[in-house]
Amino acid sequence: IIGLGDVSQSKSGPPFWKCRNSNLVAVMRRTPGKAAEWAERVPGGLCVGYDNLKAFLHHPDGLDAVYISTRPGTHLELCEKVAAAGIRNVYVEKPCGRCAAETEAMAKAVDNLYTAYMSRGYPRTQCVRDLLQEGAVGDRVTNVCHTLIGSGGARGMEGDGLPWRLDA
Repeated sequence: IIGLGDVSQSKSGPPFWKCRNSNLVAVMRRTPGKAAEWAERVPGGLCVGYDNLKAFLHHPDGLDAVYISTRPGTHLELCEKVAAAGIRNVYVEKPCGRCAAETEAMAKAVDNLYTAYMSRGYPRTQCVRDLLQEGAVGDRVTNVCHTLIGSGGARGMEGDGLPWRLDA
């Protein structure tokens, strides 16, 4: 994992060691000591924390895949560096790129580019997919309306200026 923010620490990171035949062996965060501190919590004692990208990419046992969980504006550059290190499988937090051209460049740089878009696995999303496949809502959908109740998980809205999530 490159980037150990809230999402990767609580939601996306744990499945990497909880899934069968998967081990989380390296994490990287720029803040000195933070990645090593988090790596100590990963069961099995195999995970190493790095605060330097070059060292992370040259992890002694190699890396089969990398999850990039940083700000969207860094995704293309990091994906290219991961690919240059010979790692061909990349899982990127959404949005992959800030525009179609960035995302296309990322897809060309690696063999397999996956988007961290977990809501496609939600039961409600699967239900909509099933209804569409069954033709229960007709043969063409032209409009979808969604009502969100609550904050939608918005964070960092307190204080002056826009939070990084809203500043391209």
